[in-house]
Amino acid sequence: MKTKQHFISIFDEMANEDALKDIRKQAIDTFSQLEFPTRRHEEWKYTNINPIIQKSYTVEENCSVSQETIDGYILGETPGNILVFVNGIFNEELSHIENSEEIIVSNVKGALQKHGEKVTQFVENTTDKEQIFSVLNTALLQDGVFIQVPKNKVVEKPIFVVNVSDSEQQFIHNAKNIIDVGENSQVNIVETYRHGKDSAYFNNITTDVFVAANAHVQHVRLQMESKKAYQITTLNIRQQKDSTYTSVSVDLGGAIVRNNINVDLQDSNIESNLYGLYLGKDEQLIDNHTFIDHAKPHCNSNELYKGILDDKARGVFNGKVLVRQDAQKTNAFQSNQNILLSDNAGVDTKPQLEIFADDVKCSHGATVGELDEGAMFYLRARGIGEKEAHSLLRQAFVGEVLEFVKQDSLREKLEEIVMSHF
Repeated sequence: MKTKQHFISIFDEMANEDALKDIRKQAIDTFSQLEFPTRRHEEWKYTNINPIIQKSYTVEENCSVSQETIDGYILGETPGNILVFVNGIFNEELSHIENSEEIIVSNVKGALQKHGEKVTQFVENTTDKEQIFSVLNTALLQDGVFIQVPKNKVVEKPIFVVNVSDSEQQFIHNAKNIIDVGENSQVNIVETYRHGKDSAYFNNITTDVFVAANAHVQHVRLQMESKKAYQITTLNIRQQKDSTYTSVSVDLGGAIVRNNINVDLQDSNIESNLYGLYLGKDEQLIDNHTFIDHAKPHCNSNELYKGILDDKARGVFNGKVLVRQDAQKTNAFQSNQNILLSDNAGVDTKPQLEIFADDVKCSHGATVGELDEGAMFYLRARGIGEKEAHSLLRQAFVGEVLEFVKQDSLREKLEEIVMSHF
């Protein structure tokens, strides 16, 4: 209770007199009735969150970051829109938003002023009242991204969301990102999380993506938090008929990182792709939990998560695919592959299928091993040094995930960052 009271006291100290005040109050009341998960809960069996929730946090410490620094965080080609948040605070000067009468690209606070009722409904409808980190996110919501693309619109350049944490304080940041893509539209979203000082802050992020009929969304995410930081993200995707959603997620930083991804395939002829890469060193813990719900027929889902773990790092993969009785002609494929570079590194992996339809093609599997000794021998026998051979094998391993990034310049930059991580 003492731990929960700290978060409630943060709520009491925040200025909440805005259009969301009633929703925030309901959320904090719900939060007070819920309990934080422990390792006795099956979904949190391998992740101890006590180091996160037992710290004392502050909120919203403003900080200056140079334009040069932000430019260095832009991956690949120059985007059309850039939204920059420093310690959770929207920085208008460092951001670049192209004015449009059709597309809404804004921070949540700005969108509340111009589209109050619309944003309020989204926030209320996307709060999961049974999940404690979701209601905490709504109660302590500081800002976030609001993107709405109308129907029949192709957004040519990617929209970049740059989050920078740069503080010596133990601060908490709760952001809600809402991405609403209309019928027959197309957009690319690139999120990046970077840090300045190596401090123990906590980012609690929820992102809700609505993909209308025949819309296409590519969502790339790079997480490079401080090695002392904590991040819990919840990503909810709701797709309608004939739509395509592709996520490519790369996790490199953080002391404890938990990613919850929930995909709701609400109609037929939908394609959903989840690709993830996690690289852990020292004593990092990176936990990926995914859930794909096939409710209708003729849908495809592809899921590939790969991890490389060194030192005493640990990885967790828990992926569940549910194929309901009406979801005939479903194709669902799930794979988790891991390489351990140290005897002290470890991974807990649990791919799952629940199938209640009889005309489906589904598979799932997991592997845990070391770098291929046969491949190493082959490379060394051709005059390649041990260090370079290791690098080539790691590059080939991670390349299978990164190849799903469509833009060449973005993919090449991600490959460069990943390969320099070791």
